[in-house]
Amino acid sequence: MRIGELARRTGVPVPTIKYYSREGLLPAGERTSPNQVAYDDTHVRRLKLIRAMLEVGGLSIAAAREVLAEVDSPHRTVHGALGVAQSAVTRSAPEHGDRADWERAEAEVADLVARHGWSAKPENPGRRSLVQIVVTYRDLDRGDLLVLLDKYATAAGELAAAELATLADAPSTDGKVEGVVLGTVLGDAAMSALRRIAQEDVSSRHSA
Repeated sequence: MRIGELARRTGVPVPTIKYYSREGLLPAGERTSPNQVAYDDTHVRRLKLIRAMLEVGGLSIAAAREVLAEVDSPHRTVHGALGVAQSAVTRSAPEHGDRADWERAEAEVADLVARHGWSAKPENPGRRSLVQIVVTYRDLDRGDLLVLLDKYATAAGELAAAELATLADAPSTDGKVEGVVLGTVLGDAAMSALRRIAQEDVSSRHSA
């Protein structure tokens, strides 16, 4: 198909398709003549994946490029794709507070991880984010909110087990890798959306 048809089938404007190609997100089409390039269904699928990550998942172009490079790698693994996707969706703020505050928070996060029996490396992006959250709670004198972390952890553990169990049913490595990417990127967005719906429900019933 020509680029115009690719644009019609995906709803992505031609200039945007060319931009994604220049940025390394979309593989080049097959040049059939000096002025013509042909695309196929793999490009349709890739554009849908790109839009999902950028528009729904909220990733930057740079983060999406890193994730897609892992998806395309001949040495890709589900575990490796998970790590890349986690890094892509994890926002990291500059360290604030004194070193003692951070060391205390790091110890508390390590204790939480151990309590839940998790095997996670210290460099997991979620650990640093959680340390930042603990430090910030205390900086705002809201240490009372820290009691919620174990509840978050319990829910997260159950969700992670369900996600990986679902991926196990995918018939191919490609399907598993794409699934872990979408599950991480869109799963974060889905959980945020569901939490907001649930908060409104609980708040309205408590306010009645």
